Amino acid sequence: MTYTLYFTPGACSLAPHIVLREAGATFDLVQVDLRTHTTKDGKDFYGINPKGYTPALGLPNGELLTEGPAITQYVVDSVGATSLAPKAGTLERARVNEWLTFIGTEIHKTFSPLFNPATDDATKKQVKDKLAGRYGLVEKALADGRSYLTGESFTIADAYLFTVTNWSGNLGVDLSAFPKLNAYQARVLARPHTQAAMKAEGLI
Repeated sequence: MTYTLYFTPGACSLAPHIVLREAGATFDLVQVDLRTHTTKDGKDFYGINPKGYTPALGLPNGELLTEGPAITQYVVDSVGATSLAPKAGTLERARVNEWLTFIGTEIHKTFSPLFNPATDDATKKQVKDKLAGRYGLVEKALADGRSYLTGESFTIADAYLFTVTNWSGNLGVDLSAFPKLNAYQARVLARPHTQAAMKAEGLI
């Protein structure tokens, strides 16, 4: 069973890329240029994914699945990687979904204006202040000494948080006030599958 991951280096597609490796799944990579909406081999990406953005996952049956949290949950459920996402219907799985939702709505999308060169400085400051508040909540969660968001096991939520938080440096988001978060980022970065994914995308 081979998947096809459509990705853009360093974008939110890095999260499912890490998860595919962590889960031991078999997959091919297809790079997408989001400026031209074409794949590296020149195909119109809109013809593959009408949404026009990554990640997108080509399934063995020919269907396409989009949206990172949906992709990562599908992958781990399909291959039975329960350490990455506990069994559906359990409170432990709900906790992972709780984090996925928080990361997606309160952190990931908050970053969006910082990618737009037309965003004015006042708006950027508001965005960064909001991110600081959200990261303050992450810092508080990590303050009990846990290694990852839901405990000692790395999950799909950790792949997602690591990916979006990794944008901070290039976008001028100061995380120096969050030592637990910074230690967490370093811990996820040190994982062999994170390293492999980032090397494959030319990020390190």
